[in-house]
Amino acid sequence: MSILIGLIPAIAWGILPIVVTKIGGKPVNQIIGTTFGTFIVAVITWLFIRPEIGVGQFWLTVLSGASWAFGQYLQYMAFQRIGVSKAMPISTGLQLVGTSLLGVLAFGEWSGSVELLIGFIALVVIVVGIVLTTVDGAKQTDEKRPSLGVTILIFALSTLGYVGYSAFPRLANVSGWQGFLPQGLGMALMALVLTLVTAGPHILSERVTWISLIDGVVFSIAALTYLISAQRNGVATGFTLSQMNVMLATLGGIFILREHRTPRGLIWTVVGLLLVVVGGVMIGNMAV
Repeated sequence: MSILIGLIPAIAWGILPIVVTKIGGKPVNQIIGTTFGTFIVAVITWLFIRPEIGVGQFWLTVLSGASWAFGQYLQYMAFQRIGVSKAMPISTGLQLVGTSLLGVLAFGEWSGSVELLIGFIALVVIVVGIVLTTVDGAKQTDEKRPSLGVTILIFALSTLGYVGYSAFPRLANVSGWQGFLPQGLGMALMALVLTLVTAGPHILSERVTWISLIDGVVFSIAALTYLISAQRNGVATGFTLSQMNVMLATLGGIFILREHRTPRGLIWTVVGLLLVVVGGVMIGNMAV
């Protein structure tokens, strides 16, 4: 039963990009729906659990949620530029690399020589996997090819947001249950700021924005069950199981969203995905 619970976050995080894309709308519609839906679930959860949290911890965790919303908004932009099946493995791999480097440089993880060696090999495996998922035999015209520089910038800034999402709770020394409500608040506030700055308040009245609350429910299911999985299975196993989401999201993008890949490109994508997951498992097994 514990392993089945551990697979729920992978399934929910895996189908989230597919649900988001199917519902449609612009990235601002999607981020408002996702974050507001998450905040509603976080408030309901807090009413039942009511974990205590200090003022300083609260605001640091709000920053964590705001960082996530910024990164997720840019990820939604990447979905529309290059598709879910290409964006997800790149984004997931960069998150693993970014959070791992943060742990080493800022929090003194991988202190032993063996850990450093394994960690370095894992990062190399992930980077190679990311590169392989981008290989495709299809030729694109200049009109269809998105600007590479802009795409790289989107992924770089998105990764910074996700790294902040992981870093601020560690600085605040809060548990997952303590952080869920302030993170949800930070997510909603950042999404509101992004919407007002990039699009305007009319986005809040659009029907697709409120349908996108479903995205937030899906994300919350993943986040809450991940907390339960980490308690029942341990951090390493819970983290490893959750990394299966990239497989589901990428293959869902190809077979459900009908994102085109050549047979050669599909083979390289699967090989790259396996390498990203293997690298994630190696890192997760050191996070005990």
